Amino acid sequence: MSTTLQKSPTKEKPARRSIGPGVIFRIAWKAIIGNPLRSALTVLGMVIGVAAVVALVEIGQGSTSNITKSLESLGTNLLTVQTNMGGRGGPAAGGLVRGGDNQTITMKDLEAIQSELSDQVAGIAPTSSGRYQVKSGKNNQNVSVMGTTADYAAVRNSAVEKGAFITNADQEGKKRVVVLGYQVAQDLFDTADPLGQKIKLGGISFTVVGVLPDKGNAGFNNVNSSVIIPLSTYLRRLSRSSTSNPKVSNIYIQGKDKDSLTDLQTEITSILARTHEQTDSSTYDFQVQNQADALASVNQVSQTLTLFLGGVAGISLLVGGIGIMNIMLVSVTERTREIGIRKALGAKPRDILTQFLTESVVLSVGGGLLGIGLGLTLASVVGKLLGITPVTSVSSMLLAFTFSVVVGVFFGYYPATRAAKLDPVDSLRYE
Repeated sequence: MSTTLQKSPTKEKPARRSIGPGVIFRIAWKAIIGNPLRSALTVLGMVIGVAAVVALVEIGQGSTSNITKSLESLGTNLLTVQTNMGGRGGPAAGGLVRGGDNQTITMKDLEAIQSELSDQVAGIAPTSSGRYQVKSGKNNQNVSVMGTTADYAAVRNSAVEKGAFITNADQEGKKRVVVLGYQVAQDLFDTADPLGQKIKLGGISFTVVGVLPDKGNAGFNNVNSSVIIPLSTYLRRLSRSSTSNPKVSNIYIQGKDKDSLTDLQTEITSILARTHEQTDSSTYDFQVQNQADALASVNQVSQTLTLFLGGVAGISLLVGGIGIMNIMLVSVTERTREIGIRKALGAKPRDILTQFLTESVVLSVGGGLLGIGLGLTLASVVGKLLGITPVTSVSSMLLAFTFSVVVGVFFGYYPATRAAKLDPVDSLRYE
């Protein structure tokens, strides 16, 4: 009888399993908090970069918003007719700008526009201005005095806060009435009620009939430090114009329809070219400015500057990423023996790679969040110092945060790969 020898089954070596993500995260977190100084220095560049991007973008957008509000507060759907200082009436012709010597816009221009475009115009207000001494009791100052008509209140968004604006009756009767800018009223009368009070303007007595609200120190037109009187009174009493066709500084025209403002601008230009008997647009002694165009140009410049500053600040994010890579490389060198032990205990290369990459991501995410908080704080402080209201941009914060994470992953990958490729035997022998 033959016997068959059976081989005892050999036990297969169990495959090494990868370490779970939760364990890897705990290991990475312990490594981060185990060396707080190194971790803080690692995220510092990221914090500064994100904070700079967020703060600069918020301040830039806040500046754009302030400029837009300042322009819009001076009137909407607005066209401005004025002397072209580079045309035949300006310095290009060899003349000096001295008061109204080179002004080319006249009351006949106003009449032509009114007669031909009355159905397209919501309001029209000519102005003439100069600086004169205003006095009330012992208080006196040099202010900008503007003569205009009743339409100015609607065209330039200048409704009074107290009293009333000048009327058509004031204009027709050449009345000596005045509307004070907010700051002028404060300087002349302090807390007293200026309505009905007498002031002297250029040595001539006027009665205060209204006070404008505080519009801030708008760089485009500081209404707070101005006073307004009827145009007819200004021409007769202050500028002492004796001509039947007096010159004016500007004609402000409010269009009825915002969408057709460009067409209205073209028609007004055509009318003025005819009344001024000019055919060459390059030598026009007048110009018709569209507020929408000016606003678009200002916004474009401001947005370009904001993007440029944001781009410059973004460079610091790259510097922060390089800092992460350098510190992580140092960390790999310092923890070579630890890496060897983990591999000897069964950790796979991808486990080591994931661990160090997790550390880099955690540091970049933490730096991004801290940077957003610091950026918001800086924007608020700088905004108060500059008198600007920062505009919070969620998109810029998300962009800066996402960029910080991407930079962290990008610059953390090489040190993580280097750690994963270390030989466990050589790592255990490392001193």
